[in-house]
Amino acid sequence: MLPIASTGEVRAYLRTLFTDYPWRLAGVLALHVTGAAAGLAAPPLLGLLVERVAAGTSTWTVDRIALAIAGFVVAQAVLVRFARVAAAQLAERVLARLREEFVDGVLAIPLSTVERAGTGDLLSRASRDVAQTSDSVQLALPTIVVSGLQMLLTVGAIALVGPIFLVPGLLAVPLLYLPSRWYFRRANDGYLREAAALARMADGLAETVEGARTVETLGLQERRVERTREQLAGLYGAAMYTLRLRTVWFPLSEFAYALPSAVTLVAGGWFVMEGWASIGQVTAAVLYLVAIIDPLDHILSYVDQLQLGQASLARIIGVRAAAEKPVEKTADPVDERLVAKDVRYAYVGDRDVLHGIDLAIRPGERLAMVGPSGAGKSTLGRLLAGIHAPRAGSIELGTVPMRELPPDELRGHVALVTQEHHVFIGSLRENLTLARPGATDAELCAALATVDALDWALALPEGLDTTSLPLSPAQAQQLALARLVLADPHTLVLDEATSLIDPRAARHLERSLAGALEGRTVIAIAHRLFSAHDADRVAVVENGRITELGSHEELVAAGGAYAALWRSWHGSKAT
Repeated sequence: MLPIASTGEVRAYLRTLFTDYPWRLAGVLALHVTGAAAGLAAPPLLGLLVERVAAGTSTWTVDRIALAIAGFVVAQAVLVRFARVAAAQLAERVLARLREEFVDGVLAIPLSTVERAGTGDLLSRASRDVAQTSDSVQLALPTIVVSGLQMLLTVGAIALVGPIFLVPGLLAVPLLYLPSRWYFRRANDGYLREAAALARMADGLAETVEGARTVETLGLQERRVERTREQLAGLYGAAMYTLRLRTVWFPLSEFAYALPSAVTLVAGGWFVMEGWASIGQVTAAVLYLVAIIDPLDHILSYVDQLQLGQASLARIIGVRAAAEKPVEKTADPVDERLVAKDVRYAYVGDRDVLHGIDLAIRPGERLAMVGPSGAGKSTLGRLLAGIHAPRAGSIELGTVPMRELPPDELRGHVALVTQEHHVFIGSLRENLTLARPGATDAELCAALATVDALDWALALPEGLDTTSLPLSPAQAQQLALARLVLADPHTLVLDEATSLIDPRAARHLERSLAGALEGRTVIAIAHRLFSAHDADRVAVVENGRITELGSHEELVAAGGAYAALWRSWHGSKAT
């Protein structure tokens, strides 16, 4: 899993978020305080009305008190309305910044880290956790803050009516504190476990869907179904744990905050009989205690939402801890020569999948890497592209170790295109200019023409400005290759980049790329051996080692593994 931020880091981040908008925050608090103060006027006025009616008074007096109560109620409604609008605007600013920082953090995570963690964890953070945090910032946090202010002001008003009326309210303190302390010590960890269980389930489902053909071919349906059941059971168990916490905490808390008003109403009669308080004071105190129930209920209702939001925010902030640390550049590459020296790599511990690779690739050379599936071709390609760092040995670009080059600069030298591709929401133009912002239409069309995609691109309803792109898998892959041409790196690592295109189109496409990228280094990883036939040199990868290296003609003449592959591909008499 990707890292999770600590509670202290979450609180510090929230303080930074909100204190960066001091005037907006002060305005929101001022409106809420004023609105809450306006709402405090009604209970004493009602108490005064009870006393006047009991003592006998005129209709005009009753009407004046009723109009005053109505005026304060209207004022409170208007102030609360503007306070909520201001709070929503502040929350949207905070959320926009949070989302931007999250995207920046995600883009800064090394691909190797994402692959190890699994896409399910990252997807759940980008979807469920962001949505949960949004709900907390927009609803839970403002409601809790406002309700807390209302409670403080109401308690102050009760003290002004008569300090003796605060005594019944103290009965609720232990009944609220002890269950809440018990709940909060367990809830955050419970919600984190629930989020982690959801991420594991999402990751498992994504793997099953993406590898559906493999699952069906190997007859692994029951095994995958059983694994999904286990993950669902884990998620169910985590969700039931937090539910059990709530079923204990909520009933005890609701009893605690309903008790003081009932006790005050009973005790108030005794206070009146003893002459310690008037009927108006008892009326006002009971109404104030009843008024406290609503904000306290909001706090109890939303604090659980806030706990869930805090757990989600911890997962969002944790993404930043996985971001690639800035690299201090020590030297500039003297040329574009790519050299691997005794390279070893392991996905787990020291169980190497590459064993002592030595390879020197000359600038402008076209190298083809061939070999059976699982031999380590793609892994070696990712190391040569700087996606992974070797466990031992080194990979140098122009005598400078790749790990010492900042990612932005490294991508200007070496780029990787895999079988995977993505069409982003937006127009064709926007999809292309991701690689080169500000590119002209002529440059975009030239890139599309290079990958043999210009005809279908111009045939789209609105040409380059067409949105909701109805692209086939092959066209989407051509789009990815066009972005590569626009990015214009010196060295290209093509990992089965044309696998979704039929052999004739793929051959034409690779020839087009070879012509357009003349003078650049191309490392092509493919099962189709026509790529090797056209290459300057061929590297045969078997069991994590380069077993043969040379030109097509040299390797065919040598009669080794490559010659056997070529014969099986082109027939026994092919040369």
